[in-house]
Amino acid sequence: MTTRNQFAEKPFPGFDADFEGIPAVKPAKAPEPHYTNHRQRLRARFMRAGATALADYEMLELVLFRAIPRRDVKPLAKRLLAEFGDFNRVITAPPSRLAKMQGIGDAAVQELKIVEAAAQMLGQAKVLGKNAITSWSALMEYCKTVMAHRETEQFRILYLDRKNTLIADEAQAVGTVDHVPVYPREVVKRALELNASSLILVHNHPSGSPEPSDDDIVMTNKIVDAAKALGISVHDHIIIGKERDASFKTLGLI
Repeated sequence: MTTRNQFAEKPFPGFDADFEGIPAVKPAKAPEPHYTNHRQRLRARFMRAGATALADYEMLELVLFRAIPRRDVKPLAKRLLAEFGDFNRVITAPPSRLAKMQGIGDAAVQELKIVEAAAQMLGQAKVLGKNAITSWSALMEYCKTVMAHRETEQFRILYLDRKNTLIADEAQAVGTVDHVPVYPREVVKRALELNASSLILVHNHPSGSPEPSDDDIVMTNKIVDAAKALGISVHDHIIIGKERDASFKTLGLI
């Protein structure tokens, strides 16, 4: 005896027949978001040609990719540049200001600060343990990397041994946009703890001009006097501006 199902047409490959014999088409796969290929191409271009081949907003995109995996971050990168100025000023911006930007969450702030910390660590590694006098240009380049783009003043002290080897680099104080509190007693106390023989003082001027103020000169003289009383010399006091720096020694102020 022959049944009806024996004469039913078999479905074409890739189709499933329903109970009425009508082929059911499988839904097409959703297309990839447009920014997926953009991320792959940008990463490939970075690996092939390096950072110099990328615009500032593209470098920011690379940083933001990890923190924001499912959104086009190019508009956000451009907004950050419009707000802060350039790549360096974005990654060194205070976390509180970054967090106020629309589209920036905790993860994005963390990624930007990780990049900042990595840049500082790389620069510091080039000068720690080296003769500060013979590697002066590398030392100044490091100080500019760390301080030139800050929005508030920071006072750093470079501690040297008897052979002028840089044995420590520490931020002694952080202040406001135009003032940083510095206490000569704390400076000298730390120098004794590290057995340092000499110091280089460094601070930045967020205003951009590295010209010493009267307060800068008075504060420097107090540190020089306090250090001298304990046999510790101050080689120089460098003020870092946005485009250039000023040396108290060159200016005849030390």
